Amino acid sequence: MSGLFGSLSVALSGLSVSQQEMETTSNNVANANTPGYTREVSDVTAADPVEIGSLNVGTGVVLEKIESLRDPILQIQINQATQQNSALNASLTQLQQIQTQFASDSSGIGADISNFFNSLQQLSPNPSDLTLRQGVLTAADTLATDFNNAAQNLQTQRTNVDQNVVQMVTQVNSLTSQIASVDQQISNLQDANQGTNTLVDTRNNLIQQLSGVIDVQVIPTDQGITLATSNGTTLVSGSQSFALTTQPVVGADGVQVQHIMAGTDDITNSLTGGSLAGLIQIRDQEIPSIETSLNQLATGLATNLNAANAKGLDLETPPVQGGPIFSGVGAAATLTVSMTNPALIAASSDGTPGSNGNLANLSAVANQDVANGQTPIDAYSTLVGQVGSATSNTSADADSSGLILQQLQDQNGSVSGV
Repeated sequence: MSGLFGSLSVALSGLSVSQQEMETTSNNVANANTPGYTREVSDVTAADPVEIGSLNVGTGVVLEKIESLRDPILQIQINQATQQNSALNASLTQLQQIQTQFASDSSGIGADISNFFNSLQQLSPNPSDLTLRQGVLTAADTLATDFNNAAQNLQTQRTNVDQNVVQMVTQVNSLTSQIASVDQQISNLQDANQGTNTLVDTRNNLIQQLSGVIDVQVIPTDQGITLATSNGTTLVSGSQSFALTTQPVVGADGVQVQHIMAGTDDITNSLTGGSLAGLIQIRDQEIPSIETSLNQLATGLATNLNAANAKGLDLETPPVQGGPIFSGVGAAATLTVSMTNPALIAASSDGTPGSNGNLANLSAVANQDVANGQTPIDAYSTLVGQVGSATSNTSADADSSGLILQQLQDQNGSVSGV
């Protein structure tokens, strides 16, 4: 190649490559705000020279390929941070809902406990006053109702979380199916020596979405990629995806919840990241723990008050031993006030209408151990602290995790962003 034709050929190769580089730049600019887009660069090399006599004569320039700028290690770190942050945020959202029920030890059930014992103090100077006696029963009924409502709200929230788990499993299956399909397309294009940058971006975006739902690790293979959970459950292998299912299981507390199955393997308790892990922790650990504390308080308080009332005599003629104030003792959800006649409050210690001797026994329950060695108010304060501490700690962890994720995304933007 020499002369005018050779010169024109070299010039044409330069113009052609320059045009392709401009098109690459234009495509980068056009996708500057496209989520997940990875900046492309042109890989340009000198064309093979030709020998003319004793000389090697250049033949111009060629565009070897257009490649995307990616940092695989950084992408793995982003996926891991996404998994952790999503789990924490899912837990935090649920804990904040629980906290609205137990926001203070001086409101709600805490206030009800104080009001009940105050009503006993108000009755003490005039123990035969039926209006004051009715005030005691009204305070007891308010207390039982709030125990019922708190327990029912926890049960409803747990049911809603359980439904969210099912929905997220469906989301996982949708994402893994899409990832497998894209992986097949990438494989087909690679076999045909065609560019796959856009499809790889799509696959990475889908994997990051998947990381927000479930813990997943990416394993490159000759056939594409394999996606597996931290316990080794395969979700995607090349062009094939493996769907998860849900199965109802009755737990030790007698409550039926949906477990996550990979074939016949129950992987529910092995998930460590993503929103699924956060929801499962709330459903299977946090809410049951709070329910246990609430039930212990309701049971201990009602049992001790019933026992104290049984030590005295009521206002009936003739006076008889006091009966139970509460029924359904054993769970906060079933606690009710069984006593409807205010005259049945056993205020008397000797059977006379003016005696208030047994009110001291009823009032003394305020300072008795009713749950885990604690008084009613202290036990409720501990429950409030339990919820508040879990919420505060999770919030702090979520903020810290969010900052780490943002830093990694910023680093990725400096590498791959336009």
